[in-house]
Amino acid sequence: MRRSLICSALLAISSMFAQMPAAQADDAKADLFGQQMFGSNSGKDKSYACFVRTYDPGHLARHRLQKVKAMKLLVTGETDPESRKLGYSFRMGVVFRNRSGNFDSSGDCGLGDMTENPTQKAAMGCSVDCDGGGISVEMTPDNKSTLVRLERIRIWQNNKPDEEGLDLSGGADDRVFRLDRAHIDMCRSLITDRKELAAIRTLKKD
Repeated sequence: MRRSLICSALLAISSMFAQMPAAQADDAKADLFGQQMFGSNSGKDKSYACFVRTYDPGHLARHRLQKVKAMKLLVTGETDPESRKLGYSFRMGVVFRNRSGNFDSSGDCGLGDMTENPTQKAAMGCSVDCDGGGISVEMTPDNKSTLVRLERIRIWQNNKPDEEGLDLSGGADDRVFRLDRAHIDMCRSLITDRKELAAIRTLKKD
């Protein structure tokens, strides 16, 4: 009986120590992703990264089923005051090739919520409230671009959040989008909070 109790205790201790490297590895992966996303601004109380792309006529001619003409992605990183871990949120703007108006969506990505995408590279998983689908965000090796992958995401026309909205589904040509890093000013249209706009202006001066 005594031996059984000792063995159980040793197994519990071994299990505890076995889990520690995994947790540390997850933290290291989240920290690395933050550095890749925000560069020298990673680790600050609030950081921003902007990625944009407008598809030219040649690209759209080669991808006739692609519904998206232009896309913007603003990623915000904010350090939790208690855990000191970096939490993420996103805002995405979309312009369609055959539909007028500007559309957008937004959601949370959790405190370093890391998933594994089909390429087995670290990616940030983001979701929209009320079963609105979501996206995954993966950095390219040079950190100059990001790959946005989606199955389905709910979007709304700008300044009309009370309307029902519509789904952007990842069809044959709308499943993966490569967006290029841009100055934060290029994503100002996705920001509606005055205090946040003021913070963006401060970053511009810096």
